[in-house]
Amino acid sequence: MASFAFFAFKGETMCFSHVILNVLELKAKGHDALIVVEGTATKTLKDMDEAKGSLLLKAKEAGIIDCVCKACARATGSHDYLEANGYRLNGDMSGHPPMAEYIGKGYTIITL
Repeated sequence: MASFAFFAFKGETMCFSHVILNVLELKAKGHDALIVVEGTATKTLKDMDEAKGSLLLKAKEAGIIDCVCKACARATGSHDYLEANGYRLNGDMSGHPPMAEYIGKGYTIITL
């Protein structure tokens, strides 16, 4: 099976929800798939977490959110909330999660 890392940048709830749905489907079909939350999607993640929606709950239960961009979370004002609620923040590449790390592990990168 294949490995996919979805880098979610868009801060639109509908777009972020589709990222979650696709990753959940890939995992259900036996693929290795995860989400890296970047850009304005860091604020969307916070908003969805606060709303306690069932789709994000499924994502959390499945452990598919690998990390959240530290720099973007700071820029959107969601850093402290996400850190306090157990999300792993990654800033290894000038404050952002490095795609090279995932590529080195064999992941195909998909950006949305």
